[in-house]
Amino acid sequence: MPVIKPEHLQNIAEKLLIAVGASDNDALTIARHSIGANLVGHDSHGIMQIPTYIDRVKRGHIIPDADYEILRDSPTTTVVDGHWGFGYVVTEMVMKTTIEKARSQNIAAATVFKQSHIGRLADYPLMAAEEDMIGIITADSGRSAKSVVPFGGRDKRLGTNPISIAMPSNLDGPYYLDMASSAVAAGKIEVAKARGKDIPEGWLVDSEGDPSTDPADLSSGGAILPLGGPEGHKGYGLSSIVEILSGVLTGLGYGHDPSGRHNDGCFMAVFNVAAFRDIADFKKDVTDFAMYLKSSRPARGFKEVYYPGELEHLRSIHNEANGIDVEQSTWNKLSQLAQEYGITDILSYE
Repeated sequence: MPVIKPEHLQNIAEKLLIAVGASDNDALTIARHSIGANLVGHDSHGIMQIPTYIDRVKRGHIIPDADYEILRDSPTTTVVDGHWGFGYVVTEMVMKTTIEKARSQNIAAATVFKQSHIGRLADYPLMAAEEDMIGIITADSGRSAKSVVPFGGRDKRLGTNPISIAMPSNLDGPYYLDMASSAVAAGKIEVAKARGKDIPEGWLVDSEGDPSTDPADLSSGGAILPLGGPEGHKGYGLSSIVEILSGVLTGLGYGHDPSGRHNDGCFMAVFNVAAFRDIADFKKDVTDFAMYLKSSRPARGFKEVYYPGELEHLRSIHNEANGIDVEQSTWNKLSQLAQEYGITDILSYE
């Protein structure tokens, strides 16, 4: 398994995206988000996605030079049609707009539809946290293929439907939640499959509805379970709300259209903390709260209690210094694409 420096991996992603038609700026944005996911340890949303994006461009599912369109606009709200452009680019721009509206109006929200995959969800509310605001985003996959069963069901009806919320603080690393409402993100099953590893019990059922630890079962008629195990009704309920915010409110709809493109519908909101209380006091209290959580004695089998987002922060420090592990199967795909576009010089990592 190759170990690649982050900056080199980002360059590979950029050059391949430019080769398939992305502008320099868009390629930089997509590569920055993708390799950022690798840095924090979420490899399922990292470099392994680049070949998928390129395939979707080739099939016409992503339009590299698409301009997004604002369909509805008010001082506090925005509705955006991404016109099948790169989701990273569209959602980043819409989050910037939402932050600016919240700066003047204290609360702002937006919806986005008809865009491609937006990657690791936390990247966008973290933009708000960096501006001393609270950010929230939900996402679903529109009417593209579903992978999650409802609680008590055997037929796939939902996406992994993630949600992320970020808070400003004085901590060394950001304080945030970033989670799928399913037992696991589908990409993590793909990572296990690419690395030839079994997955934990409770993530997946096979085509007969029986528990499975084989990641290959997902692409063979299996399905992901909702978050919560025997209390899966909780994850199921959360997932359905995310589906309504990201699919129904955006106008994407729900269900599965076999001819449909992958389509990340998004709902996002930003809250200006200063409208509620002094920002310095809030950041101090969040920091103190995190330390209070960490002061709990570790349970058996644990060395330390981490605040939400801390593990990703620590992984980013490690991976920045030591490099990022890339599955051989992913590296092979990147190599094949580099050969196809005549840019094999980008692959050298010694």
